[in-house]
Amino acid sequence: MRDVRDANATSDSGIPADIPTASVRTRVTVPLRFGDGYTVTADLVTFHGLADGQEHVAVVLGEPSAERPPLVRLHSECLTGDVFGSARCDCGPQLREAVERIADRGGVLLYLRQEGRGIGLYNKLDAYALQDQGLDTYEANAALGLPEDARDYTAAAQMLGALGIDALDLLSNNPDKAAQLRDLGLTVTQHVPTGVFTTAHNVRYLRAKVVHTQHTLPLTELTAG
Repeated sequence: MRDVRDANATSDSGIPADIPTASVRTRVTVPLRFGDGYTVTADLVTFHGLADGQEHVAVVLGEPSAERPPLVRLHSECLTGDVFGSARCDCGPQLREAVERIADRGGVLLYLRQEGRGIGLYNKLDAYALQDQGLDTYEANAALGLPEDARDYTAAAQMLGALGIDALDLLSNNPDKAAQLRDLGLTVTQHVPTGVFTTAHNVRYLRAKVVHTQHTLPLTELTAG
């Protein structure tokens, strides 16, 4: 995780001056269709100059109101949940919910190539194997010698800057996302919670997110039974 709390200089966008400015590379309109039949048209935007060199994509949806900031979600890639519908996490339902809510309100979903909270797909599947032996998701990462959460949102701040966004309402249950964006010079005007998407297979995972990283989920509803 990048610590920019001591950065004094800032660019015109409010982002610290030691962070390179990104620019839009391509913007293309794509009709989207989800498994439940929901359809929406989005602009997919790619970028030059992202700090981590990854191929992150912005999904621009709806028409933002002039009266309030755009609704933004930072969604970390999850092949198992987003593509294959894994019930071991809540990533797929969160992605589906976010697209519709942002389309209704106007804003951006940043699809970030940060599989497994930044540890990569193979490590994530190794962590799943350890979870099958009784560890929770964070304990499994630690057992593999990996951080609880390796994600750095510098590139997300660059992407928002390139799109002309310096203030936003953040759709997330994760307080670290808002903290990092604020440290990176952005104004998070409101923290908007997502829905709670429980299955028989992900309750321990969701409880662990509350206990370890203070996600704003209703712990009393996340029973193990």
